[in-house]
Amino acid sequence: MTPTPVPPVPTLHSLRALGAAQQPRWPDPDALEAAVAKLRSVPPLVFAGECDDLKGKLAAVARGEAFLLQGGDCAETFEGVTADNVRNKLRVLLQMAVVLTYAASVPVVKLGRLAGQYAKPRSSEDETRDGVTLPAYRGDAVNGFDFTAASRIPDPQRLVEVYHCSAATLNLVRAFVTGGYADLRQVHTWNTDFVRDSPVGRRYEKVGKEIDRALTFMQAIGADPDEFHRVDFHSSHEALILEYEHALTRIDSRTQQPYDVSGHFVWIGERTRQLDGAHVELLSHIRNPIGVKLGPSTSPDDAIALAARLNPDNEPGRLTFITRMGAGRIRDRLPELVEKVTAAGVSVGWVCDPMHGNTFETASGYKTRRFDDVIAEVQGFFDVHRMLGTWPGGVHVELTGDDVTECVGGGEALLEGDLGNRYESACDPRLNRVQSLELAFLVAEMLREATPTNIPDA
Repeated sequence: MTPTPVPPVPTLHSLRALGAAQQPRWPDPDALEAAVAKLRSVPPLVFAGECDDLKGKLAAVARGEAFLLQGGDCAETFEGVTADNVRNKLRVLLQMAVVLTYAASVPVVKLGRLAGQYAKPRSSEDETRDGVTLPAYRGDAVNGFDFTAASRIPDPQRLVEVYHCSAATLNLVRAFVTGGYADLRQVHTWNTDFVRDSPVGRRYEKVGKEIDRALTFMQAIGADPDEFHRVDFHSSHEALILEYEHALTRIDSRTQQPYDVSGHFVWIGERTRQLDGAHVELLSHIRNPIGVKLGPSTSPDDAIALAARLNPDNEPGRLTFITRMGAGRIRDRLPELVEKVTAAGVSVGWVCDPMHGNTFETASGYKTRRFDDVIAEVQGFFDVHRMLGTWPGGVHVELTGDDVTECVGGGEALLEGDLGNRYESACDPRLNRVQSLELAFLVAEMLREATPTNIPDA
């Protein structure tokens, strides 16, 4: 099949003319132009070949031969770019991946929600506190978190800082995953500690012992030590701020095709997935693997139209649908969506985001999520796919490697009154280290029943 020719990437001016949603109100056009010009001159953060490699792995997810683990901060911050913070997030993702790999005996594609996740869509342009109204905080890519008039002014120079912070994060991640930190045997030792010390660890002891036996067996037969020593790890973020993504879209010298070199995988959010909107238009031109968030208002026709626009050649691994329905609606809204998209012959990976549909605000003003709701949505996601004979391809989770208190419940039985102890998120609540590992073990149990051998031939 001859690939559909890719037309030239549209200009920023033409994208803005489409009425792009969720964009900052930049007050100084000259400063914005200077920041964009600077970004157009900087080296790529990732390379086209790395994006193609990830696309191949996501094709395996779409075929039911692999599982995607995507996770990281709700919104990264500039001050959070430290070796400790990056290491802690990477550590918990690697721990989760080990559990999932051995539970399902399928490869786990590891995709960090990091090195670019600095901008957030907001439900309101403004925020009011004690009678004072200021522009909403849109992430460190746009303005400051402090509730002051000066802090909340959108500053395009922050986009350049996003680039530098993302480069520093990627450098740290690459050093960790190739320098021995990601050694499979070491990572499992961390899980052994969790099983021993966690208040709910006994529930997971069986899986932990199975991993022990598997590692011992591989060592006994002389498995390649390099396979233990390093892992593949890719970066992702929401492609929200048009100026940043457009400035980092480059033509690959090998293929003469455009790639967004700000990250390996970029996605379109629920608030910006308009079929005739600027975000769909821009991402339809790049060759990265891409995702689209689909909420409960998404119809099957919407999803099929998005697939036709974003992946006209139906290329495996190109497109991932990330559903975010909410625990109470997943079983009602997802079946028709999956069934009709599958019947249309669309090649897509299905991934569950159990976080965004389950957020609520406590009486004390904290945004939070119940761990039980997160698990209930994942369970509903797996149940729907089992019923339809399709593959539940992955989970997309907001998490941190730190011992924060932002989501209630879990084995530690965090209560709403505990949220103020260590509530550190700049935007939405994240699972902490223990809750993230509990999630991995629970998803591992679900994966045992959702083997690739149950998936019909594509």
